[in-house]
Amino acid sequence: MLDQTALNSKARVPLAVPFFYGWVAVTLSFLSTLVGAGIRSAPTVFIHPLEMEFGWSRAAIAFGISVNLLLYGLAAPISGWLLDRFGPRRVMLGSLGFMAVGVGLTTMMKEYWHLVFLWGVVIGLAAGGTASVLSATVANRWFVARRGLVLGILNSANSTGQLIFLPLMMAVIVTVGWRGGSLLLFVVALGLIPLVALWMRDDPADVGLIPYGSAQTHDPAKPLGSSDKTDRVPLLQALRSSTFWLLAGSYFVCGGTANGLVGTHLIPHAIDRGIPEVAAAATVGVMGGLNFVGTTLSGWMIDRVAPKKWLALVFALRGLSLFILPFVNDFSGLSVFAVIYGLDWFATVAPTIAITSDTFGKRSVGSIYGWIFLSHQLGAALAATGAGAIRVWTGQYNYAFLTGGAMAMIAACLSLSIRTQRQPARVSPVVSQTVGA
Repeated sequence: MLDQTALNSKARVPLAVPFFYGWVAVTLSFLSTLVGAGIRSAPTVFIHPLEMEFGWSRAAIAFGISVNLLLYGLAAPISGWLLDRFGPRRVMLGSLGFMAVGVGLTTMMKEYWHLVFLWGVVIGLAAGGTASVLSATVANRWFVARRGLVLGILNSANSTGQLIFLPLMMAVIVTVGWRGGSLLLFVVALGLIPLVALWMRDDPADVGLIPYGSAQTHDPAKPLGSSDKTDRVPLLQALRSSTFWLLAGSYFVCGGTANGLVGTHLIPHAIDRGIPEVAAAATVGVMGGLNFVGTTLSGWMIDRVAPKKWLALVFALRGLSLFILPFVNDFSGLSVFAVIYGLDWFATVAPTIAITSDTFGKRSVGSIYGWIFLSHQLGAALAATGAGAIRVWTGQYNYAFLTGGAMAMIAACLSLSIRTQRQPARVSPVVSQTVGA
C-alpha cells in the first residue's frame, strides 16, 4: 500500500499562498530571467565608457558582445537538457551564481581578453540558464490552460530587465562610472539566489498538484506528474521535421534583428546621431515597457489564433520598424521607432515556443527549443559583429538596419510556411510494477 504520509511530506508547499503555486514558480522564473537579461545586455551601455577608458575600438567591443550572444545561444541546448533532466530550480541557482561571479569580477577588468572572457564567455554561458528555454519549460510544466498568457508574461521579462536596468545602469555610469554598474548587477544577482533556493519547485508534483487546467486525474499507484515523462521526441527525429528548420530559420533572423542589431547597436547609433546618452538609454527603456505589453499580448493571442499567423505578423511589423530607423535623426523620430519596434521586440518567443510544444510535446520542449534558440543566438552574434564592422567601414549603421528589415520580411514568409503537425513521441516500454504493502 502506498505510504500517503510520505507522499504528503514530500509534496509539502514551501510557501503558503491562496492561489495556484505555479504562479510562485512563474514569479521566480520571471525575476531570474529579468536579472539575467539585465546582466547579459549591460555591455550595451558600457561601449562608450570602455572606449574612453581602455581605447578599445567599437568593432572590438562588439566582438566581445557577439561572443556573449553566441555562447548565450550555445548554452541553450545544454540548459534545455539540464532543465529536462534536473529541473528549473537547480539550473536557475547555477546560472545566477555564475552570473554573480562573472559580473563581480568585471570590476577588476584591465585587459581586452578580460572583457571577452568575463562578459563574453562566463556571463554568456551563465545567462543561457535564464533564457527563454527556462520560460518554455516552466510554462509547459505548470500550465495547460493560460499557457500562452504565461509564456507572454515570462518572455516579457527579457525586455522588462532592459527597461529597468539599462536606464538605471546609464545613470549609475554617468554618476560613478561603469564599475559601479557592475557592482549593482552583482548585488541583485546574489540577492535573488536565496529566494529561488527556498521557494522554487520544478514541477506541480513536487507540491502535490497537477498542471493548471489539466484534465489529468491522480492515480494513487502512480507518482504525480509522471504520466508523460517518457513521451519525448528525440532530437534526431525533430531534425527531420520541416517545422524545426522553419522555426530555426525564422529565429535566426529574430536574433539578428533583435539582440544582435537593435539590442547591441541602437544606443551607439542614437549617440552617433547626436541624441544624448541618457535619452537614448531611456528610449530603450520605453521599448522595454511597450514590449511588456506586446509580449504579454502575444501570449494572450496565441491562445486564440494560429501561432504561425501571429508570428508572421510580428516579423512584418519588425521589418517595417527597421526600414524606418535609418531615417531617424532626432529623439522624436527615435520615439516613433521605439513604439513600433517595442511592441514586437520579444513577441516572437511565445508563438515559437507554442509551435515547438504543440509539434514535439511539452516533455521535449526544453531540449528541442534549446536548439532552435541556438539559431537565434547565432543570428544575434553574426549581426552584432557584422553591424559593428559596417559602422567601422561606412561610418554609419544605415545598411545594417535596412538589411535587417529585409530579413524580417523573409522571416514573416517562413513563418507562414510552418506546418504544425504533432510529431509521434517515442514511448519507452512500461514495466508493470505492483506497489506492495
